[in-house]
Amino acid sequence: MFGRKGAQLCVELLHTEEDQLSRFNNDLFEQVLNETSEHFEQLEARLTKMHEEGLDAQTTKNADFYGGLTHHTSILRNKRCLLAYIYHRAQTVQRLRWQLGAVLPDDIQSKLSYSENNYFKQYSDSLGVYMSSIDLDLSVDLSPPKDPYIQVKVLENVGNVYLDDQSTSLLRNSIHLIKRSEAEPLISQVRLLCL
Repeated sequence: MFGRKGAQLCVELLHTEEDQLSRFNNDLFEQVLNETSEHFEQLEARLTKMHEEGLDAQTTKNADFYGGLTHHTSILRNKRCLLAYIYHRAQTVQRLRWQLGAVLPDDIQSKLSYSENNYFKQYSDSLGVYMSSIDLDLSVDLSPPKDPYIQVKVLENVGNVYLDDQSTSLLRNSIHLIKRSEAEPLISQVRLLCL
């Protein structure tokens, strides 16, 4: 059936929760690309046949014209489905950069395609260059803090880190009062829990 595989890609997006990322469905994506190539070959064959018969594709309304129109419409539909799939995933990758920082956890990174990993790195690099140029970390304090210090519980051993120009040992299950700006990157990596 024309366009069914492309529609399956879009349905997959509907079943994914917001800010969640399923594994890139490369098999289905390739099937849609192959189907689109087949439609293009059929369209080209019908247009070539009309040209060889001396018929004008703009004015002749025969079976080849309507067959070609069906294939052309199927190509456009598949293109829209592929672009919607890529666009939605690109938007999610951008949101993940803002939420989790410049380093993605392995479980999320494994769900990205090679191109999406490159996109994340380039987006992260561009954002980093911009933040360096204005000397401001835009990914910290996405909502205004009530207090510059927060109490956090360490969920996994982080080791010795420099916080507020002093070395602090962040061991599992220990509780600390530290600056929000220093804690947020570790909270987003699920290493600290805000109490």
